[in-house]
Amino acid sequence: MAKFTTFCSALLLAISYLINVEAIDKVTRSGRYLYTSSGRFYIKGIAYQEQGAVVPGADNSFLEPSTFIDPLADSDGCSRDLPFLQKLGVNTIRVYSVNSSLNHDSCMSTFSGAGIYTIIDLALPLNGSIDRDSPSWSTNLLDQYLETINTFNKYDNVLAFNVGNEAIISNTTDVAPYLKAAARDIKAYINSISSSALVGYAAIDGDSTFRVPVANFLSCDPSNTNSSSTSIDLYGLNNYEWCGDSSFEASYAGVEGDYAGYNVAAYFSEFGCITSPPRLWTEVGALFSTEMSDVWSGGIAFSYFPAASAQGQFGMVNISSDGTTVTTGDDFTRLQAQYGNVTSPPNTPSQGSSSATYPSCPGQNSSFAASTTLPPTPNEAACNCIESTFGCAFKPSTSNYSAIVGSLIDTACGLLGQAGSTCDDIAGNGTTGVYGTLSGCDPTIKLSFTMNQWYQLNGMQPESCSFAGNGSVNPLGASGTASAFAAETSCVASPSATFTPSLPSGIATASSSSGSSGASDSGSNGAIPSFGENQALLGMLGLALIGVASGIWTLT
Repeated sequence: MAKFTTFCSALLLAISYLINVEAIDKVTRSGRYLYTSSGRFYIKGIAYQEQGAVVPGADNSFLEPSTFIDPLADSDGCSRDLPFLQKLGVNTIRVYSVNSSLNHDSCMSTFSGAGIYTIIDLALPLNGSIDRDSPSWSTNLLDQYLETINTFNKYDNVLAFNVGNEAIISNTTDVAPYLKAAARDIKAYINSISSSALVGYAAIDGDSTFRVPVANFLSCDPSNTNSSSTSIDLYGLNNYEWCGDSSFEASYAGVEGDYAGYNVAAYFSEFGCITSPPRLWTEVGALFSTEMSDVWSGGIAFSYFPAASAQGQFGMVNISSDGTTVTTGDDFTRLQAQYGNVTSPPNTPSQGSSSATYPSCPGQNSSFAASTTLPPTPNEAACNCIESTFGCAFKPSTSNYSAIVGSLIDTACGLLGQAGSTCDDIAGNGTTGVYGTLSGCDPTIKLSFTMNQWYQLNGMQPESCSFAGNGSVNPLGASGTASAFAAETSCVASPSATFTPSLPSGIATASSSSGSSGASDSGSNGAIPSFGENQALLGMLGLALIGVASGIWTLT
């Protein structure tokens, strides 16, 4: 009898759990506002990622990490942190880098069940992002971004994917066309898989003469047809202007005016100034008030975990060395109090009264130098076709080839320049809007191209293909510059083509139970079952109870 009672209790508990499981409400964008079925949605969030290794130096003034720890793959960490995120009252976390090859079911299920959305940056440290100093939108980045989206498509609490974070600064506005091209292609892919996730960008703060044109450029329509195809959906501003016990007039009135007519949803993708400690978080009251709700849809406080920056030390908690215990700091307590005061932010305008518009793009000037001609969609098939024609190709002597590709390209291009040739075919220019035939190819293919150019110029002498042992002669490659050019032309039908990208070959499409960025399609891997699966499980559990109670099944 005891076993029967225990069995029944377990079944009833399971049934109770399944009955109470509800899918998290979907967030959509209408015009420049976010909505759920309950009305306006405001991001009340926190940055959630442990900082990776930071190597200080003159070329790393932003203290950007060179490694990362995927917080959404740490099931124990997510379970440990959930009670503290709930104490803060957050509804969104922002994660800066994730590993698409890892399993995220437990964390995503944990946060979804608690009503917490995720904003996921698609970039990775070092070679996994659009580089502000040498920008390109290439097949390796596109594939990486698509694989991450594919991994997270089955979860119902993905609010947005960011295509970049602070890539554009005051003297690198020529990066903007590459980010806009990334948004275009990622948006096309997301639409093709019927995902509801938004496409965003997180911008650095700074002088409005470049910051505002960048924002307008990322949400404009170069075709002047009011099309959304190249526009971001969600603009984030990393804003740290409210320091100490400030006021709306002193800290936010200017930025509010700058974006008064902005056309897509906007939020503070980071906030929490540390230059006038202690952090009182009184900006929260302004951010969720009628003073700012016409433009802004909340924000992300920085940061849950400790993080070093050029300005100082951030962080609201400390984790014990064994990873099991969370100790909160005063920043946490004060933010908890301020977030707790946000009970009913303005619920206007209604969703039906807000419509989307996509204006013409800003022109170039001394502070903003971005062309409205965007890079083409990276074409892996064309790049691979071209690579197969090379008589000399990159065959590295080391498995850590990413560390040497850049320097070898510089070497090869230097040699070509001395010989009166150029590397224009692998280059791009975001100011002029001119992009070489191979500008969207993987860096290794770009390197092979430059090596092959040098090899052809030197009469295809084997020693000219060495490059310190990193090159190899391909006897089946095109012979002579004329045939090489003909082969290249045959591989690329239209160098400026745009199209809806697809997953790289060999990557299986992750299923989605809802057709949007919906609930996991499997309850056995730690994710929440879909409604249909819940019904089936309830039926099975009900039959089990009936069978035991009637004596059809016995327990021993």
